[in-house]
Amino acid sequence: MMTEQMTGAQSLIRSLEHVGVDVVFGIPGGAILPAYDPLYDSAKVRHILMRHEQGAGHAAEGYAYATGRPGVCMATSGPGATNLVTPLADAYMDSVPMVAITGQVAAPLIGTDAFQEADICGISMPITKHNFLVREAADIPRIVAEAFHIASTGRPGPVLVDIAKTALQAGTEFQWPQRLDLPGYRPVTKPHGKQVREAARLIAEARRPVLYVGGGVLKAGAAQELRVLAELTGLPVVTTLMARGAFPDSHRQHLGMPGMHGTVAAVGALQRADLIVALGARFDDRVTGKLDSFAPDAKIVHADIDPAEISKNRHADVPIVGDCREVLADLVVAVRADQAAGRQGDYEAWWAQLDRLRTDYPLGYEQPADGSLAPQHVIKRLGEIVGPDAAYVPGVGQHQMWAAQFIDYEKPGSFINSGGAGTMGFSVPAALGAKVGRPDQAVWSIDGDGCFQMTNQELATCAVEGIPIKVAVVNNGNLGMVRQWQTLFYEGRYSNTNLQTAPPAGGGKVRIPDFVRLAEAYGCVGLRCERAEDVDATIEKAMAIDDAPVVVDFTVNHDAMVWPMVGPGVSNDNIQYARDMAPDWDDEDEERATFR
Repeated sequence: MMTEQMTGAQSLIRSLEHVGVDVVFGIPGGAILPAYDPLYDSAKVRHILMRHEQGAGHAAEGYAYATGRPGVCMATSGPGATNLVTPLADAYMDSVPMVAITGQVAAPLIGTDAFQEADICGISMPITKHNFLVREAADIPRIVAEAFHIASTGRPGPVLVDIAKTALQAGTEFQWPQRLDLPGYRPVTKPHGKQVREAARLIAEARRPVLYVGGGVLKAGAAQELRVLAELTGLPVVTTLMARGAFPDSHRQHLGMPGMHGTVAAVGALQRADLIVALGARFDDRVTGKLDSFAPDAKIVHADIDPAEISKNRHADVPIVGDCREVLADLVVAVRADQAAGRQGDYEAWWAQLDRLRTDYPLGYEQPADGSLAPQHVIKRLGEIVGPDAAYVPGVGQHQMWAAQFIDYEKPGSFINSGGAGTMGFSVPAALGAKVGRPDQAVWSIDGDGCFQMTNQELATCAVEGIPIKVAVVNNGNLGMVRQWQTLFYEGRYSNTNLQTAPPAGGGKVRIPDFVRLAEAYGCVGLRCERAEDVDATIEKAMAIDDAPVVVDFTVNHDAMVWPMVGPGVSNDNIQYARDMAPDWDDEDEERATFR
């Protein structure tokens, strides 16, 4: 057993090295300062100095998405720690493995409202998988080991380690734990065989089945197993916003993304299914629409590593607790056994319905009548020119939905986004973290002008640290998704959504800010594109620059909307294909009646 005398701070850095941490995103401050001194000497851990703690948290998320390993961020007590709350909540909602290390005031001062004290453990309890308050230096190695284990096993998530300044300063004997003792924490990864066989039986008997694939499939590294099952059964596949890239968009069986802004085929397939096989998905309200009208005829097979998710929103007829990779592997074996015994589903009539929906209601958009740039065109060409090997990291809003709709995702890890929390400001720092995790991959932040202004200070980090991300700012001069809702539900009363980042048609007010000049001020290359005929050349120019971050201001039409759309609180049956245009379900309803 290895023992060595050192300070708690040295013990912390040694512990991070032990668990294989190679990069930490952070900002120093008083309570965490003792840890920054030994960090200065570490040959194994690179520290990236961010410009805001929220940026550090999102960068850790981006790194985790890109590598599959826990991202690590560090901040001081009080406001430093509370600035991590948003990325912690974001990581918790999207099951992102992350360890946040915060300094805390000296142990005797805890609870006295000392300078820069905040009860970050209390604050973050509902939005972390677990958190620790460390008062004794001797506990640091064990708690670090436990934190990384908890963050990365079972359903991944963020873990916070809050360390009193006195624990960092005290002397201790470094002792790495030989084993972890976590009574009560026993994630189930192996599914129950009987439940898997029952799921296979339902698949063979169904007439209108659908594989409903969520982010858990990506977290489990199960894309290959998913493809084997899909091709073995011939089932249609829908991939949620969190699962884009888990199944190739080009695949014949892929119907696209379900939900509020999903394809008509994907939404219609779920609504009319008689069996939904949910894999690592949680029946989120954005997918189900009005819950009591969702998929009324469907039996539910629900596989998830988190037993709390099963039957939370929709009762599961066949609940399966387990890791998606193991569930899929076992399901393939069970389906093959059924097929060998002559039990195989007949989905020909079902596919005829789905193919008609896919043909009649493809994704599309209108060119703006005023000759301005269509944002969908920008994003579509970006995906086509940059290609499927890149990582695309949107912010939140209209541009996020267009990025999910109009870029073809062929590979896991190619789409990195804030799904559950919908965090504006996610894109730039998450792209930074993803690029650090995969330095040889092209990483494009696709951001809106509203989101971009929340965290664009991290461009300075990119420039200083040599992290050459590329940023496409889809600049419509407005908080676009909020404006879309004001158009549709508030009679066009545009209260406080005009950001004035783009001049209105025919000139007028200046750009505040001018994103090209802002980019240059941050040490980046700034480009602007305002015409459809310049889009390709601008993207190619950005791609040719590999020694500096690039920001492209795509000034686009401010009236463009995201379609299809299921309005808030209504049934998925009421999906709008475009404004005042709904799909014609009549053919399906006749066919559906014959299936009953």
